Amino acid sequence: MKFYKIVLGAFLGTLIALVINFFIKVGVVSSMISNLSKTEETSTSVKPNSVLYMKLDYEIPDRTTDNPFGNINFQTMESIDATGLNDILHNIEHAKTDPNIKGIYLDLSSIPTSTATLQEIRNKLIEFKESGKFIVAYSENYGQSAYYVASVADKIILNPEGALDLHGMASQITFYKHLFEKLGIEMQIVRGPNNRFKSAVEPYFLDKMSEANREQMDKLLGTLWGEIITSISQSRNISVEQLNQIADNLDVVFNAPKALEYGLVDNLYYKDQVLEELKGLTGSNKSINAIGNTNYAKSYKDKNSSKNEVAIIYASGQIYDGKGQEEKGIYSEDLSKTIRKAREDENVKAVVLRVNSPGGSAVASAIIGRELDLTKEVKPVIVSMGNYAASGGYWISAKGDYIFADPTTITGSIGVFGTFPNAQGFLNDKIGLTFDVAKTNENSDFPNYTQPLTEFQYSKLQEMVVKTYDDFTKRVAEGRGLRQSYVDSIGQGRVWAGADAIGLGLVDQLGDMEDAIAYAVQKAELGNDYKVTEWPKQKDFYTRIMESINNSGSDQLDAAMKQKLGVYYDYLQGLENLNNNTGIQARLPFDMIIE
Repeated sequence: MKFYKIVLGAFLGTLIALVINFFIKVGVVSSMISNLSKTEETSTSVKPNSVLYMKLDYEIPDRTTDNPFGNINFQTMESIDATGLNDILHNIEHAKTDPNIKGIYLDLSSIPTSTATLQEIRNKLIEFKESGKFIVAYSENYGQSAYYVASVADKIILNPEGALDLHGMASQITFYKHLFEKLGIEMQIVRGPNNRFKSAVEPYFLDKMSEANREQMDKLLGTLWGEIITSISQSRNISVEQLNQIADNLDVVFNAPKALEYGLVDNLYYKDQVLEELKGLTGSNKSINAIGNTNYAKSYKDKNSSKNEVAIIYASGQIYDGKGQEEKGIYSEDLSKTIRKAREDENVKAVVLRVNSPGGSAVASAIIGRELDLTKEVKPVIVSMGNYAASGGYWISAKGDYIFADPTTITGSIGVFGTFPNAQGFLNDKIGLTFDVAKTNENSDFPNYTQPLTEFQYSKLQEMVVKTYDDFTKRVAEGRGLRQSYVDSIGQGRVWAGADAIGLGLVDQLGDMEDAIAYAVQKAELGNDYKVTEWPKQKDFYTRIMESINNSGSDQLDAAMKQKLGVYYDYLQGLENLNNNTGIQARLPFDMIIE
């Protein structure tokens, strides 16, 4: 009888939990729809003498995520401004000629986004200044990334007690060798003979950078920092030498008056003084009419009715096999389907592939590459590289008709590796688990993470890695019109900045998405008769609601951990990548932001 009571109690407990969970979700959906409805009602018009308010304190995606839950703060149930690069650039462009927009107010602190994205925003702000409208930037504490964007402003304002972080660029790599030794885990690495720069696997068996990796990192950081510091120098009329001296001496990090003295900022104001400044610039005697990126993007619509489409296909994130969420990365089956649809659509006259990927699965990269090759046979395929188009990201780019990259794009990394963990020591010695197996053939249990690879198994994996690298370099050679031996000489896993890659023949021209679109229009001979569409198409509202409900738990947990752990979140992410990076990979060895 006691057993049945326990079972019944467990059943009722589960039932009650399911009912509570259901009503919580219903409440969340209702609240979310209510908030979205309010947003729609209040964001369709722009008041006269308004300011476009830009607060870029998040990791900016290439494309605005049309996710009902993704843009909601679950604690306050309010919308979060997480506008994508596409809409940010459109907003700045539209604001140039919008009679209701008097200027832009940059409310900046730190922008956890890679350099190429910031460079595209900054370049668009420079274009905006041609309209004669103002740009004002303010912060209590400028992070280095924020100051890079702010440096283009007509007026840069810093809080009198604030700080301006200008210290140069660095890339810190976490090494797991000693951790694995303590845990009794062996990372079995398979690399080709010509992959000395493919450093993605170094953290598993080294405790510091190899000479080859340090060589490429010094070159890469030097190029990126050169682009940043030169841009700041031109905007603020301060020599590169002086800026580097300021960075070396940390002169302004904790000294706002010094930042003013050196000409890095124009005023030291508190927030109320900044608001008075904006009132004067907009001619307002009362409150300032400010509109954020999210709402401003909804205030205007493209009325182009042309049937001719230039399809922007977004390829953002790590590359995985099979199906998955678009927001989580590039999945071979999903992206291949999107490319195929664009190829078969008679209205699509040209494709712009927007690549922002550090790579991933070699097989998935090859599958996506095949679909692009087929598309190139019937219509132009132009590549626009964002923050990253490296390794697998370069694999899918290599055969484009023409490749554009930002000067600070991280690309190349033409190399392949395989990782196969052996957890025998951890399982046997640390937690006391042992295993035995019955099998019909010599290698029936391959791969097996509970024991080391045999010499035969390692040799077979080595053959696969060598073949994949050969396929990779051959693809690049064919796509770029280069000798395969030359591709190998600049490949070997080495990463390059876009500014250097153009001289090596890996890209055709330095430019952004707009340049790529203009070239695609020219290549397809469309003149002015075209419209730009974004792919994959956004799903209907009901589908997005259901998907968001199913995934909101893990997404919110991940966001909460990221917020709580701060910089330490990257270490956790690095460990998680161990699971994602097993097998044959074509992936960049690191991620990088300016900070």
